[in-house]
Amino acid sequence: MAVKTKQAEAQALPLNTIVPGDCIEVMRSLPAASVDLIFADPPYNLQLKGDLHRPDNSRVDAVDDHWDQFSSFAVYDAFTRDWLAAARRILKPNGAIWVIGSYHNVFRLGAELQNQGFWILNDVVWRKSNPMPNFRGKRLTNAHETLIWAGKEENSKYTFNYEALKAMNDGVQMRSDWMIPLCTGHERLKDENGDKAHPTQKPEALLHRIILATTNPGDVVLDPFFGTGTTGAVAKMLGRDFIGIEREEAYRKVAQDRIDRTRRLDASALEVTGSKRAEPRVPFGNVVERGMLRAGEELYSLGSRHVARVRPDGTIVGNDVKGSIHQVGAHLEGAPSCNGWTYWHFKRDGRLIPIDILRQQIRAEIEADERPAH
Repeated sequence: MAVKTKQAEAQALPLNTIVPGDCIEVMRSLPAASVDLIFADPPYNLQLKGDLHRPDNSRVDAVDDHWDQFSSFAVYDAFTRDWLAAARRILKPNGAIWVIGSYHNVFRLGAELQNQGFWILNDVVWRKSNPMPNFRGKRLTNAHETLIWAGKEENSKYTFNYEALKAMNDGVQMRSDWMIPLCTGHERLKDENGDKAHPTQKPEALLHRIILATTNPGDVVLDPFFGTGTTGAVAKMLGRDFIGIEREEAYRKVAQDRIDRTRRLDASALEVTGSKRAEPRVPFGNVVERGMLRAGEELYSLGSRHVARVRPDGTIVGNDVKGSIHQVGAHLEGAPSCNGWTYWHFKRDGRLIPIDILRQQIRAEIEADERPAH
């Protein structure tokens, strides 16, 4: 019954489609709890009072479009309250949202996220390596934007592909300050007149990192302010489904052309480094009770500097120290901690083999048992 309901909801969702119209009305029309992730780049409400010029008096192509104009902070706050409420309704219980903004609006966005019950997980500083200078010389160069990542609720079991991000960052834990250039050159989309198709087009690198980090292949990513379709293009490439909402016809046309040109990666190319936390937990005692190692059998550290003996309850004893494979290994090495699975080895045919091989065998059996039958 649950499978049928899921299939019905999937059919009701306009997957891989750019939906025309007001984002609040469209989101209200979608099934509740049907979307895995929302990426939102709402209007900045820049409150520009006139044209902006460079020192040579040339005009800056700033964000002065009608969709960024609100008569007051109160009107903008009401708009924010309504679209976030609509967004929260369609998020799955373990779903999450990313919103991006500048100093003009991000603090108002953050407050409203908390007002509505979202649970903020991180704020990320997108540091632009090529920011537009402050032409008047009256303020600091505005060289960053802020992203807020939040779960639907405090206890949401949101997706976070920690190991994949760490691998992307040369094996170092990913930080919350991201150096990514503005969208320029061949990536910057142009209209029929050769002008910017959209004033605030986001770089694909930014969305690549977000979607890779916080979704899995087959997840549904919704963007209520779709613009020229960066979210949709990256989602398609990474094997996710997308829903775009955009009221401006010119933007929809550019976005659709862009997505049509985007190639979806093969399933084999979508695999990323998995989280060790997601793997089934296997106590060393399971190895002993399954007879993969026998009580009384000896374990050796690499190089055989230390030897320990297996006990029936899954603990080991070495140099009169008793405890888990981790505790004994740490004590013998005089270290604060030790990964016993990689530290200890058993002998077979004169060769030392890490006991982690046995853990992996058990995990493979568990995963095979959990796989649905066809």
